[in-house]
Amino acid sequence: MPAAESSDLAIPADLLPADGRFGSGPSRVRPGAVEALAATGTTYLGTSHRQAPVKSMVGRLRAAVAELFSLPEGYEVVLGNGGASLFWDVAAACLVERRSQHLVFGEFSSKFAAVVEGAPFLDEPEVRAAPAGSHPAPEARDGVDLYAFTHNETSTGVAMPLARPEGAGAGALVAVDATSGAGCIRFDPSAVDAYYFSLQKGFAADGGLWVAALSPAALARAERVAALPGRWVPASLDLRIAVASSRRDETWNTPALATLFLAVDQAEWVLSHGGLEWAAARCERSAEILYGWAESSAYAAPFVAKPDERSPVVATVDLDPSVDAAALCRVLRANGVVDTDPYRKLGRNQLRVAMFPAVDPADVEALTRCVDWVVEALSSA
Repeated sequence: MPAAESSDLAIPADLLPADGRFGSGPSRVRPGAVEALAATGTTYLGTSHRQAPVKSMVGRLRAAVAELFSLPEGYEVVLGNGGASLFWDVAAACLVERRSQHLVFGEFSSKFAAVVEGAPFLDEPEVRAAPAGSHPAPEARDGVDLYAFTHNETSTGVAMPLARPEGAGAGALVAVDATSGAGCIRFDPSAVDAYYFSLQKGFAADGGLWVAALSPAALARAERVAALPGRWVPASLDLRIAVASSRRDETWNTPALATLFLAVDQAEWVLSHGGLEWAAARCERSAEILYGWAESSAYAAPFVAKPDERSPVVATVDLDPSVDAAALCRVLRANGVVDTDPYRKLGRNQLRVAMFPAVDPADVEALTRCVDWVVEALSSA
């Protein structure tokens, strides 16, 4: 069926999810959060970020993240502008002392490694790579002072456990790009020193800010690195400035106010339902539905072969060559079921579905019914 005709297919209303947004970032924002933001009227948006309304929001986000992650004594929640992609630059400038090791198993994990490779003041990093659909394991090395992990590869749908490499040198840091895993997957915060993320995924907000949970060792590293001879750090990347600003419940320069508000609303909503344990269980229920459907399907299969490496928050599902994923996604989008397209650089005939806490597992189940209906309709056309 030609693309122009296939998009005219009307999925029966009783099959459709209540909310058809399944994007991996920007992610689904709960309507209640948007309504709460609108209800602030003239008292929040368009006001100074140095005054109480915004400072209070920064403080609430820092407190909520600390509670959500059950951060140990001495850990601090720090905010900055630019998103997690900018934090790669911050980490290269302020947390890597000389040499880092990077576990690379997708688009996001490769980008931090590329930043460090391009830093003229750092030694060549060690890159331990695995094919898309799996993840490598860290290995303690002499001279490595920072181990860089990715909690959840949004590009491939692979999640990895977090633990300090056995035998790692005293004082070596573990920095984790939490990406879409933040606020969705259980982890031991004492096993990491920098757990950083953007807010447009599990925290159901817009982009524009990075958040990092930092250990006392990471905070001390930033101070020590800044004092190294010849080490110049621009103010926008200086972790010490971000820490000092966050301690005042501020950001160094103007933050994205809507992002702040939406993230606070989401974090406090999750806490009100039981915190990270509740959020993780909700995501796991959605994952059981989606992977179970794929495994029982005649034309679909989970892309990630090992069940214990499959992400509970971003599922990638390969489709048989007889099913045109692009045509399928066009029909879904025309019916209000959006952002199920595969990650563009992975180049596979597949679906990618976000299952963050803001996504009701019932909507994931409805999505599987819609996919089955569209595949049948396309095959019989």
